[in-house]
Parts: sequence; C-alpha cells; structure tokens
Amino acid sequence: MAKVVNLNKARKARDRVKKRAQADENAVKFGLTKAEKNLNKTRAEKSARDLDGHETQ
Repeated sequence: MAKVVNLNKARKARDRVKKRAQADENAVKFGLTKAEKNLNKTRAEKSARDLDGHETQ
C-alpha cells in the first residue's frame, strides 16, 4: 500500500526548495562579501573627501 502524503506539506516543501535555489542564484549574481562592501564604502568615502579637498572657494 502507498504511503499517505500530506499534499499541502509537500507543496510547501517544494516551494521552499525553489525559493532557496533562486536565493542562492541571486547571491552569486548580485552578492558581495562583507570585505568587498567595506572596501567599496571606504573607497567612496575617500573619493568624497578628496573631491571636497579640491573644491574652489
């Protein structure tokens, strides 16, 4: 005899797997490591300071 399956739980589990795969794909496509984010932030701050230092009065 076949095992009884709760279709609602099976559907939710399948959807969870699909969403996780999509999230992993997006993390690879758009994600930056924390070190990369800090480096970009530091470079932007330095660029802004350098630009402010070169302003004419």
